[in-house]
Amino acid sequence: MNSEILPTPKRVRFVELSAKALRALANGDLAGGSAEAGVALDEHFVGDRARWIFGYRADQLDRDPSAAPWITRAAVSEPDAAVVGDAGFHGPPDETGMVEVGFTVVPGYRRQGYGRAMLTALLVRAAAEPGVRTVRARIRADNTASLATITGFGFTRVGEQGTDGDGLVIVFEVPADAIQVKQLTP
Repeated sequence: MNSEILPTPKRVRFVELSAKALRALANGDLAGGSAEAGVALDEHFVGDRARWIFGYRADQLDRDPSAAPWITRAAVSEPDAAVVGDAGFHGPPDETGMVEVGFTVVPGYRRQGYGRAMLTALLVRAAAEPGVRTVRARIRADNTASLATITGFGFTRVGEQGTDGDGLVIVFEVPADAIQVKQLTP
């Protein structure tokens, strides 16, 4: 008889990254961003790509402060309180009720289930929002880890886009009313 021990599913909570924290991170100020967020952030949060994204999100909040509940947050593992990545939506639901998810796992925590934990939490949030009708995920065609992460969540491939920076991106969507919250929550 095989007595393989299955890993315990990972759990995360999200910590808001205020406009001030996002701006500090965009400027490469890890200590300031960590202090403002109230958690010890990893060097991942001040890498080139992260700095660009956090600057973009800080500018987004300058234009529309009401987007704050929707955008990028630090993902903190439970119960050990390690910052394992960042996740959120690209903004509030658009006029059609669509939100787009985004998440990144800190390199030292990849392939341990944290991407699935972040996506689960985002989908639970989206399904609970009356204004959300569709959840979208856009994933680079060569990002096998993220493509594997969305498997089993009901996403359907709806198209693809060519981008200057990321190459071919595959677009997936799932209707919010098709998200099975009971199956997602432990």
